[in-house]
This record gives sequence, structure tokens and C-alpha cells, in this order.
Amino acid sequence: MQACINGATTMPYSLEADLEAAAMAGFPLVEVWAGKLDTYLQKHSVADLRRVLRDRGLTVAALCPYGLRCFGAWREGLPSVQRAAGIAAEIDCPLLLACPDAPGPEVPSADALAVAGERARAYAEVVAAAGVRIAIEPLGGHPFVPGPVQALGIIEAAGHPALGLMMDTFHYYKSGVTEAEIQTVPAHLWSILHINDVPPGDVGRLQDADRLYPGEGVLPLRETLRYFGGIGYRGAVSVEVFRRSYWEQPIAEISRRAFTGVEAALAAARA
Repeated sequence: MQACINGATTMPYSLEADLEAAAMAGFPLVEVWAGKLDTYLQKHSVADLRRVLRDRGLTVAALCPYGLRCFGAWREGLPSVQRAAGIAAEIDCPLLLACPDAPGPEVPSADALAVAGERARAYAEVVAAAGVRIAIEPLGGHPFVPGPVQALGIIEAAGHPALGLMMDTFHYYKSGVTEAEIQTVPAHLWSILHINDVPPGDVGRLQDADRLYPGEGVLPLRETLRYFGGIGYRGAVSVEVFRRSYWEQPIAEISRRAFTGVEAALAAARA
């Protein structure tokens, strides 16, 4: 497993600053935040980004976040995902992270999974044409996809090999996802892990802004990483936090603390 940093962790800073700080901190992998990518490409080319990544010795693990719009005007989401997949292919990035929506009252609950599978397959076909995959991201407390069991249902209904699944320790904790639920997912479907921590307290009140660096809260990160190592997962373990007090710090300090936290968690899991 390899240490990675998500662009949300350094949200106020530019993509250029993200890449410089990540490399200086020691990260081999980065996740590029979609909004920062769009801003960068207003003045630069994808070829420019490739050169920066090469010069920094960085590999992009994923571009994120994108929408997996399975309901309503779902076709309107396809062009942005198709464009992102093309960019990902040009920078040798294998993955887009996609957050699902939820069905409205016009979709009978008995039909929702089949509809989601059909639409997810359409998104998968678009990205697969570029040689890229989608990882579905369950969200804490989401009304339709709060955890891996629901995401796996969409993947199975879609029946397309370009669809996988991701874990975010914050979201799974907030949704009360159990170890048994995680173990229902076939090992080959796990595409990327997001690692973060949370303070003690009422789970129901947790917000993204409460996230902490790995190792500074109450989550059982060592056990989680041991499980994934045990099933042969060798991909990115990416620090994603949204804490404003972190964002106010110099980017070098944010990246250094993120790297120290994830490396300590990985070392503990290997011990």
C-alpha cells in the first residue's frame, strides 16, 4: 500500500502548490481535486501537467470528485465524466471517484437498484473507452448508498468491469459500516482507500469538517489497514480531510503532517 494525499486536504491551495508540497513531503501518489484541475487547465495544458508530474516524481491515483448521476437528468452528467476520463488517460491516471445521487419519489424503491445499475453501466462504458475506471464512493448517512453493500449492489446490477468501490474511513464510520459488510466485497473491486480520523463524540453529529489526520482520533485504522493488506490490496491509501484549521496552515505543514500520519498508520498495520 502506498501513501497518497487528496487535494481536499490542502483545499485553499492551487494544484501547482499541491504537487510541489506533496513531492516535498514524500508522497509518491496524489489525488487531483477536480475543481483545481479545471482552474489549472484554464492557463495550462494537459501536457504541462504531465511534465510537472514527471518532474515531481508523482503518480496520480485518481481524479475526484465526480457525480454518478443515476436518476433525473442523468445524461447531463456524462460529458464531464467523459472529459475527465480523457484527461486521466493522458496523465496515466487509472481512476475517477464518483459520488452517487439518490432516487426521487418518482422512482419506486423496488426499481431503484436496477435503474442505478443501468445508468452506472452507461457511465462505465464512457470511461472504459478511455481505459479508465470508476470507483463508487459511499457517503456517510447517504439515503441510497451509505456503505459498501449498497455500492456493491449497483456494481453487480451494472455488470461492467470498469466499476469498482472505494472506502473512506470517515464515511464508513458515520454510516456504521461493519467489518462483516466490508468483507462482503470481492477483493478485486477495492480501487482506493481514503484514510482520516475522527474525534470522540456523537457519530450522528459528525461533519466532513471534523475530520482529523490519521492517528489523531478514535478510528481503528491499524485494523482496517491490516484487513486490506491481508486481502492483497496494494493501492493508494489517501489522506482526505476537510478541516478548516488545517487549511489555514502553510501547505508544507499540512502535507508533512498528512504524510507522517498515513505512514505511521501503514507502519502500525505492518507491525
